[in-house]
Amino acid sequence: MRHLASGSMALLLFATFAGPSRAATDLPRQPPQPPPTLASKKLLFPIQGFDLARLRDTFEERRGMIKHEALDILAPLGTPVLAVDDGRVAKLFRSLPGGITIYQFDASESYSYYYAHLDRYAPGLVDGVPVKRGDVIGYVGSTGNASAAAPHLHFAIFKLGAEKKWWKGEAINPFPYFAPR
Repeated sequence: MRHLASGSMALLLFATFAGPSRAATDLPRQPPQPPPTLASKKLLFPIQGFDLARLRDTFEERRGMIKHEALDILAPLGTPVLAVDDGRVAKLFRSLPGGITIYQFDASESYSYYYAHLDRYAPGLVDGVPVKRGDVIGYVGSTGNASAAAPHLHFAIFKLGAEKKWWKGEAINPFPYFAPR
């Protein structure tokens, strides 16, 4: 027992006095980079061929007792829906209100883009797949609680919290980022 204890003590003393490697302490520390702002991203409009002069701000409107917090963009059934930014598909999801939906994170995972009421996903789209700004990710539809007579894209932006939950964040009005200048 004594031999084992004295050997353990030697290891403890060596570890205590050896300290961190020189290379680790010589590295300069980089301050954390702030997430990019939405304005600096120059988001792409999510509907191919849409006339921005027709865009209406529906963010503050009410849907029953709930504030809308999104843009409803009317377009013909089957119109391609484009990724507004580089990033990855955080979640493909189906729900009663949103129907066929996509949650996309931006590359920094600071923002989540939500595309709802889709008719279908683009071929090969799966959870976790990287997407580039302008990639076709789905097609305009009227699934969920959308009227079949008014196919549209329900598009929302959320500023994500530290926990990076795809379904949860601070709603940001997309209209100013797409409105004609």
